[in-house]
Order: sequence, then C-alpha cells, then structure tokens
Amino acid sequence: MNFLKYNIQLGLCLVITLLSPVCGRTQQMRAEALSLEKAWQLADLNSKKIQISEMDVQASAARLQIAKDGRLPEVSIHGQYAYVFNMPIYEDGLFHTPKQFPVDRKYYKAGAEAYLNLYNGGKTGREIMYAKKEQEIVEVEHHRTAADIHFSVAVHYYDVYRNQAYRTLLLHDIKEREKQLEEIKQLYANGTVLKSDVLRAELRLSKQRMLLIEINNSIKIAGQRLNVLIGKPDDTPVQLDVDTGGHAAFQLQSLQTYLDEAHAHAFNGLLSGKAKELRALNLQQVKSNTSPKVGFFAEYGYGYPQIQFYPYSLALYGSGMAGIKLSIPISGLYTNKHKVQEASLALKQQEIAYENAHDEIRQAVEEAYLRCTEAMKKIEVAKENIKQAAESYRIMRNTYFNQLSLLTDFLDAETQLLQSRFELSTAQANAQVQFYKLQRTIGNL
Repeated sequence: MNFLKYNIQLGLCLVITLLSPVCGRTQQMRAEALSLEKAWQLADLNSKKIQISEMDVQASAARLQIAKDGRLPEVSIHGQYAYVFNMPIYEDGLFHTPKQFPVDRKYYKAGAEAYLNLYNGGKTGREIMYAKKEQEIVEVEHHRTAADIHFSVAVHYYDVYRNQAYRTLLLHDIKEREKQLEEIKQLYANGTVLKSDVLRAELRLSKQRMLLIEINNSIKIAGQRLNVLIGKPDDTPVQLDVDTGGHAAFQLQSLQTYLDEAHAHAFNGLLSGKAKELRALNLQQVKSNTSPKVGFFAEYGYGYPQIQFYPYSLALYGSGMAGIKLSIPISGLYTNKHKVQEASLALKQQEIAYENAHDEIRQAVEEAYLRCTEAMKKIEVAKENIKQAAESYRIMRNTYFNQLSLLTDFLDAETQLLQSRFELSTAQANAQVQFYKLQRTIGNL
C-alpha cells in the first residue's frame, strides 16, 4: 500500500515537472502576444522616421529661440594692435623727396560697443511669429509621419493576420484532403473509382502543400516588415493578439461627421493653412522694408597713442559715445514695390492651394468612407458565401462517395469552400485596414 502511494506521488511529481516548462512557455507566449496598440507604441519608440521627425521638432524649437534672441541687445568687444610706419611730409610736392615725420611705432586699441533695436517696422516680432508658424508646421508634419507609420504598421499587422488565418484554414484543409485521399484510394482498391481519381486527389493535395509554403513565406515577409517598423530583430516570430487585433470591431459614423473632423484635423489641410499664414506674414515683412529703423547705441574704448584728434598725444586715452541711431531706407520706396507684388501673388497662390487642399481632402474622405463600408459589406457576403459553399460541399461529398457525381465536381466544391473562407479572412483584414486609412485621412490616427 505504501509502495503504491509512493509511486502515485512520484508520478504526480514527474507530471508537474514535465508540465511546468510547457505552462511557462504558454504563459510567455501569451505575454508576448502583440496587439495593434502595442505595435504602435513600439513604433513610436523605435521607428527611425519618427526619430528623425522628432529631431526636426527640436530644431524648430531652437530656431524659435533664435528668433526671440533677436530682441536682445547686440554687444561686442574689439581689439586692435598695429605697427605704425613713418609719416612722410611732402613739403615741396609729391615728386620731391619728403621729410620723414617721426611717429610712435606701436598702436593699440580696445573697447566695447552695444546696440539695442527700438523700432524696425515690427520685423523682429514677425520673425518670431514666423518661427512659431514654422514650428507648428514641423509639429503637424511630425504627427503626419507618426500617423503614416501607424498606418503602415496596421497594414503589415493585418497582412500577418490574414496570412496566418490562411495557414490555419489550409492546414485544416490539408488534413481533410489527406483523409479523403485515403478514402479514394480505398475506393480504387475496391474497384469503385478509376486511377485518375486518385491522381487528381494527389495532385490537389500537392498543390495545397505548395500553397502552404507560399503562405508561410508571405507570413515571414510581412512579419519582417512589421519587425522593422517596431524595432525588433527581423527574424522575431510575430504572434498576434487576435482578441484585440484581428477581430477588433468598429462602428462607422456618418460621412458628414468624418468630413467635419477632416476639415479641422486633416494633416494636408493644417499644413496648407499654416503655409497661408506664413505667406501673409512674409507679405507684411516685405512691406516693412521701407520702415525707418531706430536703435540705441553705445561704445567706449581705450587706445594708445592718441592720433584720432589733434593735437596728438603719446599717451593712453579713452573715448566713448552713446545715443540714438536712425536710418531710413529711401531707396526702398522705389525698389520694394516689386517685392511686395511678388509676395502678394504668393499669398493669393497659397490661398487657392488651401482651397484645393480641402477639395482633395473631401474627395479622399468620401473615398475612404465608401471603401470602408464596402469592406464591411464584403464580410457579410463572405459569411453567406461560406454557408452556401459548405452546403454545396456537403452535397457533393455525399454524392461522390455514393458514386453519384464526378470527382472534378467534388473538388470544385471543395475549392470553392476553401476560397470562401479565404475571402472572409481577407474581408475582415481589409475592413480593418480601410477603417484605419479613413482615420489617417481625417488626421485621427
């Protein structure tokens, strides 16, 4: 009795030991399942295009700070050291030998100067506004880049999902074909069917196995493209979280709702609007070329010897000045009008481009919306086709094995059923892709 109890305990320990790695691997596989949202997060962290775009945002922030620095005073220091030559004095004319007036050979000067702009027609303020608009454009472009990457991730994600669904269906179909081949071989052994039926069934099974190789390669290709986008090694196996990925449901709103969102958030519309604002600022900047400039200046320095003012002195001296500097660009009154004309035409051109951008956005939104509804309709049709194909397959199977139909009709029904199941997987994946394409078009991805 004790021996039996000991064997039972030993057996339980062995079972637990053997199952523990399996359970651990199962839990690990579940933990590593990749949802679409997780793939987007990885792409945000690892996509090189997004990283480049983030650097552009940082650079635009630096350019804005440079524009703001234009309001600060300009301060500089300067120094000079020179060797002074003799000063010839031509008392009898240029063509006679001069007398040499002795001078101190060494000359040096050091000082500092500052300038603070008080008024320049508002150019500095507009340069800051211009830099802000450029920063806003870069930020919109950054969001557009991220949205494009998200859409590419979704495309490859559902490409993997679709091909994995194909493989599951095909593996099941191959098992069924192997069973049927054995049944057909048995019928042939009994003299019920011809050898050609066996050959057709074997050929059909061979084609299915070749198709399985193609599908496996397609999974590897789509998986490698997805891994590149999310920053994983190329050969990392992709296990999808089908609960939140492959079968994610969505509800379409009205077309007008998407049009309104696109008018406010579509990337091309935002970029075109920002470009129009830049052109308007540029026109104001060009018009200000004829404005006077007023600034405060100050300078002070030390020099040796004093040879700037008479009488000269071989001694260290200091000099300085401060005041208001005014300059009026008179030539701008007749040279600036063509620049203003050019800037005005550029603004009008951008206004038309802005309207054209919104026309294109409306077209893109409506097309994406119709394709999305079309994809959803294909899912319903595909489900109905599967029911019909399954019934046709059932009838042809029964009639064939009862010697009431030909093998070709049976194989056609079998092919139609598998194709209908493929079409359902394709329609499900395509519906998701079209939905995210619509979201990208309205600027919401």
